[in-house]
Amino acid sequence: MELQESKRDSKFVLFFKQTRILLRSIPSPVVALFVVSVIAMNILANKTLVQTEYLAIDGGILISWLSFLCMDVVTKHFGPRASTRMSIFATLVNLLACLIFFAVSRIPSNADDYTAFDTIIGGTWFILLSSTIAFVASAFLNNFMNYLVGKAFKKNPDGGPAFFIRTYVSTFIGQFFDNLIFSLFTFMLFAPIFWDGFHWTFIQCVTCSLIGAGLELVCEIVFSPIGYYVCKNWKKNDIGKEYFDFVGGEVAR
Repeated sequence: MELQESKRDSKFVLFFKQTRILLRSIPSPVVALFVVSVIAMNILANKTLVQTEYLAIDGGILISWLSFLCMDVVTKHFGPRASTRMSIFATLVNLLACLIFFAVSRIPSNADDYTAFDTIIGGTWFILLSSTIAFVASAFLNNFMNYLVGKAFKKNPDGGPAFFIRTYVSTFIGQFFDNLIFSLFTFMLFAPIFWDGFHWTFIQCVTCSLIGAGLELVCEIVFSPIGYYVCKNWKKNDIGKEYFDFVGGEVAR
């Protein structure tokens, strides 16, 4: 019994040690951009930009492409498990930020009328819940889809075509399910209850997800050459050596 608990504890400690080394190994600008994009996406999702009978788009699509590009770059170099760990880290930071935002929105002030500010910064609990579930699920899907598509390129896995195709396929699929899960939870499950009957139809949720994924894919296509350059630079300069040495090289990927 004690031996089993010791092994369980060792795996638990090993997981956190690997994660600590990973976050130290991924260049800080990428981690910073990723975390900021996740926090911004959560805030921007509060606003519906366009809504018609068959179409609805929220503000989160303007920044979510950056989150997926960061995940694609990390997946290519460090592997899908590493990218998923980074995603969980960003999710936890986002939850902490939302907690701080909520606390600030509840602190009274006699300096001015901050009602509008408090409403925005305080957030909505079910939007946070929906976005968290959607992001974690889509991040896992995106990372491992990116990895599996990349495995199909046997001859030149590090070439441009391999990087771009694996990025485009995983981004579109990941973004579609991110948008779909979020919109179904937020605008079909919770909104009719807490927003006086305001809701999206299922068709609006699907069209929003498809169009949003398409728009985000366009952004990915525009900026993916930067991601490809970053990956080449990381490999050239042996970025992440400490992490790969610790986990046993290709085991991480």
